Amino acid sequence: MPADILDRLHSMPNGIAPRLMNRRVRNLPSRIVMYFLLISFGFVFIYPLIYMVGYSFMSQGDLRSALVTYLPTAIDTSNYATAASVLNFWPSLLNTLYVAVLPAICQTAVACITAYGLSNYRFPGRRIVFALVVATIIIPPTITMLPQFLIYKSLGLTDTLFAFAIPAVLGQGLRAAIIILVFYQIFNMIPRSLYDAARIDGAGPVKLFIRIGVPLAKAGFVIGFLFSLIWYWNETTLAAMYMGNKISTMPMQLETFAQNFSHHYSARSGKSLNEAVYMAGTLLSILPLIVFYFFTQRQFVQSVDKAGITGE
Repeated sequence: MPADILDRLHSMPNGIAPRLMNRRVRNLPSRIVMYFLLISFGFVFIYPLIYMVGYSFMSQGDLRSALVTYLPTAIDTSNYATAASVLNFWPSLLNTLYVAVLPAICQTAVACITAYGLSNYRFPGRRIVFALVVATIIIPPTITMLPQFLIYKSLGLTDTLFAFAIPAVLGQGLRAAIIILVFYQIFNMIPRSLYDAARIDGAGPVKLFIRIGVPLAKAGFVIGFLFSLIWYWNETTLAAMYMGNKISTMPMQLETFAQNFSHHYSARSGKSLNEAVYMAGTLLSILPLIVFYFFTQRQFVQSVDKAGITGE
């Protein structure tokens, strides 16, 4: 035990130091169990990333060697060059940004307006509207996938970004109900006295929303945009259905490569060059999201805490 801690214990009145020592000893097993669980769960989450990164840097010699399992003997970046070529990286990245960013912005803005109306106005059918919003979370997307595709096709919305943008503008984007509920909870936490004071000063409904609602809902904008961006970025099934071959995103290119790889190499076992290229392509496809989260993680964590969705 450090000397300063011992000095503090000796300087305490009689009886306090032994009680503190006994409390530390009693809490030791629970601390050991807690740290063991945290390390175990952390390893479960970090293991796929370690495997993916290590595999993506393996050379052909490491791939043929049975002694190399997770970490390469030398860094080889040729897999990333091949993966970038397979993914058609820069055009696919621009298409992915085009498909993900614009609907995410629309979905976040519309979710804010919808939640503000449900939280601050009492109108006939309000509870029914709120129940329908919650129902969109409960109903599996596979049930509505085919009817939506037929409707979009009859309206001529397929093979364009409108298949994603129009539902986002109408509050029916990917998992839009979750973003609406986040904003709804934030607006419910705003004191009503702020709105009453603004009304006394002559503020109308639009001014109340712009001057009070929007500034105090910054946490919802960060959460909503980041979640929406990730959902639209990683969506491949709906993107392939609605846009076909007109707009090909990076995850779609990666999925096509994975299907071709599994078709040609399903009977083989062990490590292969194509699988290393696939791992490199997977890391390239999520790298923009990792970089974006790296620069926004502080705002995101603070926003989650302010929005009250930590489960506490």
